[in-house]
Amino acid sequence: MSLRIFILIIGSLVLVSCDEDSKLEEDISKIEMDFTVERFDKAFASARPTDLPKLKGAYPFLFSKHVPDSVWIYRINDTLQDQLLSEVGKVFNEFKDEKSDLESLFQHLAYYDKTFSIPRVVTLTNDVDYRNKTIVTDSLLLIALDNFLGEDHEFYQNIPRYLAKNMQRQQLIPEIAEGYARKYIYQANRSTFLDEIIYFGKLLYFKDVMIPFKSDAEKIGYTEQELKWAQANESPIWSYFIEKELLFSTDSKLPSRFIADAPYSKFYLELDNESPGRLGQYIGWQIVRAYAENTEENVMTIMEKEPEDIFNNSKFKPRK
Repeated sequence: MSLRIFILIIGSLVLVSCDEDSKLEEDISKIEMDFTVERFDKAFASARPTDLPKLKGAYPFLFSKHVPDSVWIYRINDTLQDQLLSEVGKVFNEFKDEKSDLESLFQHLAYYDKTFSIPRVVTLTNDVDYRNKTIVTDSLLLIALDNFLGEDHEFYQNIPRYLAKNMQRQQLIPEIAEGYARKYIYQANRSTFLDEIIYFGKLLYFKDVMIPFKSDAEKIGYTEQELKWAQANESPIWSYFIEKELLFSTDSKLPSRFIADAPYSKFYLELDNESPGRLGQYIGWQIVRAYAENTEENVMTIMEKEPEDIFNNSKFKPRK
């Protein structure tokens, strides 16, 4: 076979694949999604103490029975709360773009999970509790908007930079998508390094499927420069993991070196300061992507596959 014919065949296959993807996305976009975004943050910002019973009646799930009304009245009158709500109002005066993206996410969820039902969507604040930016349940989606005001916001000055850099508006939808991914994911064990990187690889692949309109950098929470670094160094990263026999290691330090949020990954080499954190997640993502491409299995099936099955059948080869 001549090179020219080979190239034509490959080009035709790519075009067919693109056409199929376009048709799929078109079908998904036709799924009806009727929901409203309830702005509890705005309601609370304009509330007076006499409005508290009405708020509690409308949002009972936000008011613990163990917290007396006096605490909520104090918050209504608190100038710091006023400032927090004011800043949220400046950034999120409108929520149209986010609602449109949420609609697309819900459409994708409904396509792949026939039991999916639209949750009640409520925006609020949580005193910048950045470990709980969103809460996802079968019936509720709570979004703490004060965690998405922009990486340089004054409220985030005492938060480590590597965490604050993802506290921006464009990370809101990927954060919600990850919340849903954690509802669907299953693994019997998470004891080895391979278990961990595949676990996070599944979460990221779930975003590939459910929010294809977001960039890879947004899905993983990297800057474009960090993503390019990971892509350019994919082969040496993988070689390091293999040569150091890390895949089946149960060393408890590995997650903090390559999985957890961090300013950089820890190879204990000169290149550490150049690297982004969470490179183990990135490699796990590429392995799960390779598995999905080779097997063409449904995303929901992949979310429940055991790590060694995924790894052994992925035929993963890092980009050179």
